Amino acid sequence: MKYKTDKIYKTIGEVAKDLNLINPKTGKLSTHTIRFWEKQFKQIKPQILAGKRRYYDNNTIVILKKIKFLLKDKGLTINGVKKFLIDERAFNLDENSNNNINTSKTNLKSKLEKISSLLKEIKKIG
Repeated sequence: MKYKTDKIYKTIGEVAKDLNLINPKTGKLSTHTIRFWEKQFKQIKPQILAGKRRYYDNNTIVILKKIKFLLKDKGLTINGVKKFLIDERAFNLDENSNNNINTSKTNLKSKLEKISSLLKEIKKIG
C-alpha cells in the first residue's frame, strides 16, 4: 500500500506546508511565495500538468528548502541566493574536474613509466 508521502510529485500547497510557508495573520498557506521564487530562480522547474497545476519533484523541493533557508533564516538577498546556487554548482563542477585531471595525471604517469621500461629493454636487446 502506498502512502501519500511516497508520491513522486507534490502539489504547491503540499510543498508550502512542508516549507512552513504560512501567513501568520491569516493562517493560510503562502503558495504565492513559491510562485514568486519560480520566477526568480531558474533552478525551480515544476511539472505543469492538466488544469495548469504545479507539481514539484523531490529535487525541486530540496532546492526550495535551500532557498527558504538562505532567504528566511540566513537573511540573504535574492541576488545573494542566486550567487550561492551558482557557486555551489560551480564548486561541484570544479571538484569533478580536479578529480578527472588527477586521474589523467596518474594514468599518464603510469603509461610513461611503461614506455620508459620498454625503451630500456629495447636498448638492452639492440
